[in-house]
Amino acid sequence: MRKTALPTLLAAGLAAAAFTASTQAFAYGAGDFFTRVGVAKVEPKSDNGELDLSPLLGNGAIVDTDVEDDSAFAFTLGYRVTDKLGVELLAADQFGHNFTLGDGAATGSTDHLPPTLTVQYYPLGGTAARVQPYAGVGINYTHFSNEKVSLADGTALDLDLDSSWGAAGQLGVDLLIDDNWALNAAAWYIDIESDAKVENVDVGTVEIDPVVVMAGISYRF
Repeated sequence: MRKTALPTLLAAGLAAAAFTASTQAFAYGAGDFFTRVGVAKVEPKSDNGELDLSPLLGNGAIVDTDVEDDSAFAFTLGYRVTDKLGVELLAADQFGHNFTLGDGAATGSTDHLPPTLTVQYYPLGGTAARVQPYAGVGINYTHFSNEKVSLADGTALDLDLDSSWGAAGQLGVDLLIDDNWALNAAAWYIDIESDAKVENVDVGTVEIDPVVVMAGISYRF
């Protein structure tokens, strides 16, 4: 369930960007390679769709899907093509999500990897501003594995979740410490939807559509 908005650091950084500048030569720009490392939390939206389990549980067994949050180590690799434009790839350890179908009619879990590539715009790129906000748009690929589901009586069923392609949007901010290091906070909205099969029967689509929030550090090469 989605429980938080953008990190406090991100919101504060974006608000301060218009006012904060440094006289020191911290200018980030064209030709810079960078990495960002931290902890990311995947927060699925509150309504994850309905699955039709009628072929398994009898007529009318249409159940709501509730996918829980998870956190994992994450990192990005990026490159500034120009002072104001860059590209970045998000990667992470596997996220593991528990889920519930209906009022406990079935429960299960799955792991997923969500690599996401974005093209970014840095409005203050090439300047000496200590606060460097950015926004990005791009594409996500999510691969599911270790899918498990069991009925309330403990009967294990075979579950298959298709991989997902979808659009992604991003907001972030670097708070520069020196020429190489910065604090970072970022958030992505990712369109993740997966067609589900139970016992090789199509049962519907799981709509995850999470906000991913990450806080950590950034290093410029």
